[in-house]
Amino acid sequence: MQFTSTRNSNLKVSFSQAVRDCIPDDGGVFVPSSIEDMRRWIYYIDETTSFASIAGSLTSALMHEEFSPIICETIATAAFPVEPVVKQLGGSLFMTEMYHGFTGCHRDYGVSYLVSYLETTLQLKGGKAVFLDFTHGGLGALLSKILKGKKNIKAVLVYQKGTVRGLDEESLVWNGGNIYPVEMEGSEAEIKAAISEVFADREFVQTNGLTVANTTNVCRLLGQIFFFPYSFAQVKKKFNGEFYYAMGAGNYGSLMAGLYSWRFALPVNGFYVPSTTALARSANGSPVVLDSLVDLKVRGETNPAVPANLERLESFFGKNEMMMRNFIYPCDVSEEQRDAAAKELYMKYGIFADKETASAYAVVKENCSEVFDEDGAFILTAYNHPSLSSDYCRHVIGEAPEMPDEIKASFVPVQLGRPVIASVEELKKIAGSLFNAANPS
Repeated sequence: MQFTSTRNSNLKVSFSQAVRDCIPDDGGVFVPSSIEDMRRWIYYIDETTSFASIAGSLTSALMHEEFSPIICETIATAAFPVEPVVKQLGGSLFMTEMYHGFTGCHRDYGVSYLVSYLETTLQLKGGKAVFLDFTHGGLGALLSKILKGKKNIKAVLVYQKGTVRGLDEESLVWNGGNIYPVEMEGSEAEIKAAISEVFADREFVQTNGLTVANTTNVCRLLGQIFFFPYSFAQVKKKFNGEFYYAMGAGNYGSLMAGLYSWRFALPVNGFYVPSTTALARSANGSPVVLDSLVDLKVRGETNPAVPANLERLESFFGKNEMMMRNFIYPCDVSEEQRDAAAKELYMKYGIFADKETASAYAVVKENCSEVFDEDGAFILTAYNHPSLSSDYCRHVIGEAPEMPDEIKASFVPVQLGRPVIASVEELKKIAGSLFNAANPS
């Protein structure tokens, strides 16, 4: 399978190169350049098929030109020791809980897949990789766990001053680990701009093996695709009608993962999402990506610190507005409708919901009665453990779920006792020296 840029369809690279380079030189993002038909795998999986097995089979189907089935299975098995949970809430309504990883976030699965892919392939081909990412703490806590023992990957994690949390002492590079946490002066936007400036130096990036762990990296996005055939396999014997997903907006990574699943032959009839200022619904009912009003040629380059999944959405449908109109359904959801949906999920099904999950359920309630009338099925996607939204749950419902101890650990503050940096030059020095010194200072 080859990949191309959203801004240059003539560019063709391998999956390995797309992951290694992270972003194309033209400033776009990598997307699959071809349609892979995986129905012979998808149609023969069922509720007994494990998540890791599905991931391994589909990885093999997509990457067979580069890797053997054994390597693909190795990547998936190492990446997914814990499975998502699919629940039937009632009738034709299901929910996929994507948050049963280390830090209670769907991100755990995608990042684990990316790390497993890189570590496996770097062992085979040689080389090193360095993640350079901004984090509020969750990504850092996750990488602190899953990079333990890895030989070929390290991470420079950039925090706003005073926000470091969730790191084990043994995970830090000066203690022999793989995590180099950095506190940086400035706002979140300023720090992300600094990271983008580092990645703008393409020679420096390639020389030092820099990449990112967010969905700008197409491998991270691929790791989220597996949720969709897995949930389909869990429920396909329980209904006979049309098949839809409803999800919160987030950064649209899950929507893109679902769309790629459909392109690879998953039998899904559409995706419902709450409208936002980025993806809205026009007066004639068509979904509108507002960024599309600005020609790609005059847009700025992709910021590697900020996922560009809306650009992938534009590229996915191209100029075919009719196809997009009949497959993606942005729906307006008010705060009142969202909160009422959260209450109903709890009262009717015993489900605590964060704002994203509640918004997705509100979309189903307000817009999709005709689907249920026709024996259709909806799968809600729950991105994050509801305990991460305890304040919202307590405000709307009057109580909140208990936070698991493992998730609590990701919030423990960490005092680095190291100088706070303030410049791009300091950040580049740290990233560039990570594999050239036994004890970076």
